[in-house]
Amino acid sequence: MRAEPPPLAADPAALSRLLGTTLDALREGAEIRGGPLPAGGPDAVARRVREAMGEPLPETGQGPHEALRTLVRALAEGAADPAHPLCAAHLHTPPLALAAAADLAASALNPSMDSWDQAPAASAIEGRVTAALAAEVYPDAPHPDALVTTGGTESNQLALLLARERLGPAVRTVVGANAHHSFQRAAWLLGLPEPSVVPTPRGTLDPAALREALTTLTGPILVAATAGTTDEGLIDPLPALADLCEERHADLHVDAAYGGPLLFSRRHRSLLDGLARARTVTVDLHKLGWQPAAAGLLAVRDPADLAALGHTAAYLNADDDTEAGLPDLLGRSLRTTRRPDVLKSAVTLRALGRTGLGELVDTCMDRAQELADLVEKAPGLDLQARPTLTTVLFRPNGPGVTDRTVAAVRRTLLTEGRAVLGRAEADGRLWLKATLLNPHATPGDLAQLITLVEGSAHR
Repeated sequence: MRAEPPPLAADPAALSRLLGTTLDALREGAEIRGGPLPAGGPDAVARRVREAMGEPLPETGQGPHEALRTLVRALAEGAADPAHPLCAAHLHTPPLALAAAADLAASALNPSMDSWDQAPAASAIEGRVTAALAAEVYPDAPHPDALVTTGGTESNQLALLLARERLGPAVRTVVGANAHHSFQRAAWLLGLPEPSVVPTPRGTLDPAALREALTTLTGPILVAATAGTTDEGLIDPLPALADLCEERHADLHVDAAYGGPLLFSRRHRSLLDGLARARTVTVDLHKLGWQPAAAGLLAVRDPADLAALGHTAAYLNADDDTEAGLPDLLGRSLRTTRRPDVLKSAVTLRALGRTGLGELVDTCMDRAQELADLVEKAPGLDLQARPTLTTVLFRPNGPGVTDRTVAAVRRTLLTEGRAVLGRAEADGRLWLKATLLNPHATPGDLAQLITLVEGSAHR
């Protein structure tokens, strides 16, 4: 006799029972880990996973509760936990509980955002949320729009694609040396000339250097500026760059994947002055928006630019269905099947509002200034510069301290599972990088981070 098939996610009672097992396993795994990162390094983590997992595809299944308990606990035990205040290496956000809960609902219902008949309410929610967020980027535009993406890489690629379709295949992309690596990959994928790179010795795109670079290029040009660099958290001088692009008849794209959510902050949104003059803008809400990945956006000032993405597949958006009033979703992404990632953002926006999100941004900005203060007061540490966003670069000092020392301090803290710090090159030297995205981090947590670095450097 055949066994009954396992319950579906649409069965709330079954899902609730499995959630209890999952949450218990998350808690147990975090308790075993006991810090921001599992101790022992890659080999030790791989061994523990192998021992917990056993055969990945057994002949006979172990049942849902055992499988969840074992693998979720192994995942949590071996996680780099962005919710831990000493996990501060990357633009890797601790997601809000309400956003994670909304993401569960999206997974349970599993709408596919490639045709209206698969996602009636989800498509309506997406339309309203993307219009509202596009209006934050372009407050003076009559009908701005935004597409939901998997993050900055996809958004930047779409921006280059739209520029190619708008300006032709000979369009040249100009980026600063501080720009995200996705521009080079996007140009390669799209068959565009390799981007022209302008040196950024001070970390930001200098208008004078850009002007000089533009004098050597012919044909249509897309300038890609950055509002929140990955290494240093710096913002290019957007008003001056917009002036120059207007003067030279070049289009402007701004990669604000990191810095874009400053728009929610009354205290800090002026750092993004000039953003609305860009033709396209990248924003990630899984950075300074505290969403589970993925939660990216590409905002456009003129929705007509999105017409280039139009595509027809008779089983998804037949002409007569579209003419009859069924929304055409296929031109909203280069992907076909895609999750309703907008739901978690919609729930977060409704729950916190602009003010609540702005307060979270402000808190993390304050933590970065406080960490910079602690570094400046520590005689054994050097601060690279006062932070612009939430990224702080610092390093041990003293006789015999080299870049190899800095790298060794970072790897020691990682291997011991004590702290997760990134690395960045600036001013010709290697620096430890703390990216502070946890609004629950305290001044005491920051002081502990300083103590760990100093102790590791001394050893």
